[in-house]
Amino acid sequence: MDYIDILQEMLRYIDAHIKEKLSVKKLAQRAGFSPYHFCRVFQWNIGYSIMEYVRLRRLAFAAAELNSGKYIIEIAIEYGYETHTGFLKAFKRYFGSTPEKYRLHASFDVPKLPILKKSKQYVNGGIVMEPKMMRKSAVKLAGFAVKIIARDKESTKAFAELWQEYALNGSKKKLHDESFIKNHVEYGACFPENPENGEFEYVVGVEVKDGHDIPQDYYVCTIPEALYAVFSPPPSDKDTLSSSIQGTYKYIFAEWFPNSGYEFMENGVDFVLCDEHCREIYIPVVKRQ
Repeated sequence: MDYIDILQEMLRYIDAHIKEKLSVKKLAQRAGFSPYHFCRVFQWNIGYSIMEYVRLRRLAFAAAELNSGKYIIEIAIEYGYETHTGFLKAFKRYFGSTPEKYRLHASFDVPKLPILKKSKQYVNGGIVMEPKMMRKSAVKLAGFAVKIIARDKESTKAFAELWQEYALNGSKKKLHDESFIKNHVEYGACFPENPENGEFEYVVGVEVKDGHDIPQDYYVCTIPEALYAVFSPPPSDKDTLSSSIQGTYKYIFAEWFPNSGYEFMENGVDFVLCDEHCREIYIPVVKRQ
């Protein structure tokens, strides 16, 4: 069974157990993955973090029950909300209206599950990429960070906005003029997300020399030592760069991992390495048990 088949089965399982207590650990165990690897596989194929998907799916089921004759607070409790206020806030954020208004005007069918094999999209042209494997020592970075919720296109947009702001507001020039810079290759690094809410830290920065004090203007972090699978996205111009990188990531998590014998390293940091000549994607990996 390939990853898409496994994920399709997991979506069916979530629906069948939607009123039960579900956790990342429980779902990952059923899928046959480590929790950390499952978080990444799920995010890149479904477009949401696992628990965000579960929350949204519960809201869809709750909405479908609004015409059942039950009190709204009964429905809220059935789907994991302890108070009417908490359910109201979540419902309005997702549906754009109150449960009461929705019950008056909206339909009540639970949205059908997506058929994942019909929606698979990878790198343009069906390019198959084999990575080079390399071990890389820990790297200390200085730069700029933003907290992002892993949610479909919103995270991609946040990446682009941070890079654009970094390039246009003088931050890039200021950083590269600093004396503590070891080299001028730039990193776009994704630090481990919180599996419960999908929040993670994305850092744009450069490697720094040892023993230098870094001004508080900069965010300082360390990418741990790891074995990396290194992928080179297809050639692209400025307008297609983002889609090329995203397409490569989708290929990695939906095509390469299932057949590689590797999985994503727990608490590893993946990053895009950029210089004036090329861009490479570094994925921290361990041998699958």
